[in-house]
Amino acid sequence: MRFRFITSETFKGLTRNLAMTISVVLVSFVSLLFVGASSLLQSQIAAMKGEWYDKIEVSVYMCPSDSSSAVCIENGEATQEQIDAVEGLLNSDALKPYVKSYTFESKAEAYAKFKEVYGNRPIGRNATEDMMPVSFRIKLNDAEKYQVVAEQLTGRDGVERVRNQREALESFFLVMNRATWITGGLAAVMAVAAVLLITTTIRLSAMSRSKETEIMRLVGASKFFIQLPFVLEGAIAALIGAVAAVGALWAGVRLIVDEWLGESPTFINTAFISTGNVLLLAPWILLAAIVLAVVSSSFSLSKYTRV
Repeated sequence: MRFRFITSETFKGLTRNLAMTISVVLVSFVSLLFVGASSLLQSQIAAMKGEWYDKIEVSVYMCPSDSSSAVCIENGEATQEQIDAVEGLLNSDALKPYVKSYTFESKAEAYAKFKEVYGNRPIGRNATEDMMPVSFRIKLNDAEKYQVVAEQLTGRDGVERVRNQREALESFFLVMNRATWITGGLAAVMAVAAVLLITTTIRLSAMSRSKETEIMRLVGASKFFIQLPFVLEGAIAALIGAVAAVGALWAGVRLIVDEWLGESPTFINTAFISTGNVLLLAPWILLAAIVLAVVSSSFSLSKYTRV
């Protein structure tokens, strides 16, 4: 009997203030969508860092014949003796703890790769093999120790420049992190809006049923029994928004990450999040919706359903 009464009152409140209920659903949906997107974006950054940082190479470019670098202009193209000296340093005890492995790239190999990328462009048609630099591609045991290796190699005779792939990746991850912060900020703003809207909706519902709650108080109904239908109103509306947010996140990851980025040749060796990550996040989004609704309802009901 009590269960039937509470269920009846809950759905009566949801339909009586239908416009406000829809507003709560939409605001909850948007706020929790941003929360989920921010969390998934952070998971994606962590996955990409873990994979890409392990593959980071330090490239040491030797002076080519037509370099515009001041060092190379002064001393000319790197000699075989200078190239052997750099290779000897990579095999020395000083760098052995930091260098996992390295490969040597000749002018012919560099030219073949260059033509593969720029062959149909003017820069590719005008390039010659002699213009390509000899280089070493170094894999590190610990990508964080790049500076130690760079200091040993920078400025040596015949070395044009030392380039670390991590520098380019750091800029990319900085943009990704800023996107996460922006998404998180929007989620916080929308969460505040959801709290205010749920509070207002429940308050209006309580005011419209003030005579009913007064009668319930007179016949001895407990505070919990009087407030429960109103709390459930907010919780159900917020949960609908949360389920919609989870569905949107799942569809987004499925279509954009799994089917588009995951199947693109450009990202064939890149670690991506999956729909499994969304399913792991889903319980937390649903829990956040319930907490949001219960807290908001408790504030608004303290005045209008006091026993």
